[in-house]
Amino acid sequence: MQHPIQHARRASFAVRGAVLGILMSLMLAGCGKHPESWMLENVDGHLPDLEFTLTNDAGKPETAADLKGKIAIVYFGYTHCPDICPQTMANLTQAVAKVGDAADEIRIVFISVDPARDTPESMHAYVDAFDARHAIGLTGSPAAIETLAKRYRVAYQADAPASGGNYEVSHSSGIYIFDRDGRARLLANGTDTIDALAHDLRQLAQQR
Repeated sequence: MQHPIQHARRASFAVRGAVLGILMSLMLAGCGKHPESWMLENVDGHLPDLEFTLTNDAGKPETAADLKGKIAIVYFGYTHCPDICPQTMANLTQAVAKVGDAADEIRIVFISVDPARDTPESMHAYVDAFDARHAIGLTGSPAAIETLAKRYRVAYQADAPASGGNYEVSHSSGIYIFDRDGRARLLANGTDTIDALAHDLRQLAQQR
């Protein structure tokens, strides 16, 4: 018959072994890659890949393939926008600057929803005023812009012209972030802070 003390010792060793095994498992798990913690809306798998054929602010054809290997921040707006567009572009510029060394792997892609007025020349002057190094402007035919906007569920409509002929364009203000392979990963809006944008851009830049 097993002595009670020997039985207790063996039970104690078994418990210690189980606890040690759990601790080792936790330590090994901690050495692995931590899951991402996004501050923006994660849309991975819910929006189509980046795809377009437009004209860049240098007057040359530009496609999504030209952004391969870069993180693309896509924003639909127009150069005559009085408030929302310039504020958004300023925020994006500041967010990219806060990313640090990985900023050169990021492009701010400003796509016009007012192609009638937004020529390549005006787009070039506009994006350069914010970030000549990381921002590009894209325009194109009304049909091409409409097709691309529908692809990403962007709504826009030109308002009735004022007496002087000037007009504003009402448009949605979503900010679409694509990874280096052109996959839609994150969605931001005007309520997201510069720090939140920078945090997720930095995290996305760390993925290879």
